Amino acid sequence: MSRSVLVAGGAGYVGSHVCLALSQAGFRPVVYDNLSNGHAAFVQWGELEHGDISDFARLDQVIRHHRPIAVLHFAALIEVNQSIKQPGRFYENNVAGTITLIEAALRSGIEAMVFSSTCATYGAPVHLPMDETHPQVPLNPYGRSKLMVEQALVDYSTYANFRSVSLRYFNAAGADEQGRIGERHHPETHAVPLALQTALGVRKGFKLFGNDYKTRDGTAVRDYVHVLDLADAHVRALRYLLEGGATTAINLGTGTGTTVKELVETIQRITNRGFPVEVVERRPGDSACLVADNSRAREILGWKPTLDLEAIVRSAWHWHAAEATRAAPVAAAFGNNEPL
Repeated sequence: MSRSVLVAGGAGYVGSHVCLALSQAGFRPVVYDNLSNGHAAFVQWGELEHGDISDFARLDQVIRHHRPIAVLHFAALIEVNQSIKQPGRFYENNVAGTITLIEAALRSGIEAMVFSSTCATYGAPVHLPMDETHPQVPLNPYGRSKLMVEQALVDYSTYANFRSVSLRYFNAAGADEQGRIGERHHPETHAVPLALQTALGVRKGFKLFGNDYKTRDGTAVRDYVHVLDLADAHVRALRYLLEGGATTAINLGTGTGTTVKELVETIQRITNRGFPVEVVERRPGDSACLVADNSRAREILGWKPTLDLEAIVRSAWHWHAAEATRAAPVAAAFGNNEPL
């Protein structure tokens, strides 16, 4: 049987780390990416096929050539603020593009997809930690676009025998421990790289959005999960589907919350660099606390996170320090500091 798998969006942050894990597990990743947010340099495990998920003819061509046994789907727009400003782009790419990808897979006899979803489908927490039965009431078009795909995948499973696992990430962070790939977004919006870039002097300061939440130190609590642990979960989800597993949705988080203040203190300690932190007003829609219940991942996939916050920060520090050396002019042009 073929060991090829189509990885849509495999040149991006999480997708490239999953390609590494797939290769280590004996699969042959075929990266399908338009490189609008991905990076050709991140395609180090498997072949790169340039294309857009909305291009049915190109998808059909690539799938017929490589004959993959499944699809892993990461090709989405992810910036929450941009989804509010340009909702049409998000629905066109994240929803319509995904339907095109699914139809291309079905046309070729592929029956399984691992879908990169998000805890943003839940919206404001009703109870903590958040399990997969938590109400799904997204607060923005990004979260709604992901929820719409999850709902479509349930219908495809029911009516077209197309099985899937939707993996709802909490806060992905960290990098390959050998420094081959890491987090590179333009603009950057995530807290860990923003703080590290501030420690490196690439940014002038780190903005902390709100210190008056009802949390242990007044700052928002988030569940940071190492990207290598996420990658491991994708390989497990793929094997689950190939063994006949049923369609489901699964949280990926550590179950442990870290406040933004604690994150900053950890980064300052590990890098041995102090940097200015400016407390500013809360952002509309931000929740005080988002922490995963990951028991379903343990039960169905046999998955549990193995890398803690220190490992996240150390691997990310290694990556971003090298990035600053390689591309200082690019780093100087990074976007606004808006940690999520």
